[in-house]
Amino acid sequence: MDIKPGTLYVVGTPIGNLEDMTFRAVKVLQTVDIIAAEDTRHTGRLLQHFQVRTPQVSYHEHNRSSRIPELLEELSNGKAIALVTDAGIPGISDPGYELIKVSVEAGITVVPIPGANAAMTALSAAGLPTDKFVFEGFLPVKSQQRRSHLEFLATEPRTLIFYESPHRLRETLEDLAEVFGNTRQIVIARELTKLYEEFLRGSIESAILHYSQREPQGEYTLVVGGTPPTQPQLSEEELKAELQKIMSQGISRSQASRQLAKEISFPRRQLYQLALSIKMPDQDSH
Repeated sequence: MDIKPGTLYVVGTPIGNLEDMTFRAVKVLQTVDIIAAEDTRHTGRLLQHFQVRTPQVSYHEHNRSSRIPELLEELSNGKAIALVTDAGIPGISDPGYELIKVSVEAGITVVPIPGANAAMTALSAAGLPTDKFVFEGFLPVKSQQRRSHLEFLATEPRTLIFYESPHRLRETLEDLAEVFGNTRQIVIARELTKLYEEFLRGSIESAILHYSQREPQGEYTLVVGGTPPTQPQLSEEELKAELQKIMSQGISRSQASRQLAKEISFPRRQLYQLALSIKMPDQDSH
């Protein structure tokens, strides 16, 4: 392929196994003027393996505000630049998006060079529905924000895909169980395409048990089944009736909302708002 001047090439690189590098990607990296890399040392090993001698510049989350104008100037002067991330396709859950966005806005041609991607790799082998899915990337770091976002996704019927780091995996699984219920199906893909690649399939409850006995290691992609389609959709009045039934046993509004949310995979926050509108004898609104 002929490299065009003043063009930004978005180049997919392996997520683990170097043999997943495409011939086209290697040729682009060999031919462009500059490679903008998230980590030049990491990408340097990849370039050395494929005997690519193109000069690199660093482009990452911490220097993007100063680096973007420099790269745009190079592109405007006719230089061809390849954008790469540490693993996978640039712009997917990484700062490459910002450079791509401003390049498009500046009228610069952006050419994708496809490659490996952890989300699609995990989904393809998960065994959960693949006809419709939602990629969510990394969940919020703080527990309260994470739960709030999961509650927003609680009734999503499509398969959900998340990325997670090893030191937050257990907390995220606990939050998934709290919001989605213990029985929701999950596939946990670890170290994709690498030597210790592993798929753990089962319920969220079984995943929590598994990682209570094993220390999480490596990078994780979580594929979670959507809300079962057979689940009946209750009206607001029916939801209030169910809440009232639980609360009549002396259970607080907050606990009743939590219990019903688990039973019917419905956002707890919405149920709690409904619970607040129910007048119960001899019960406060806590």
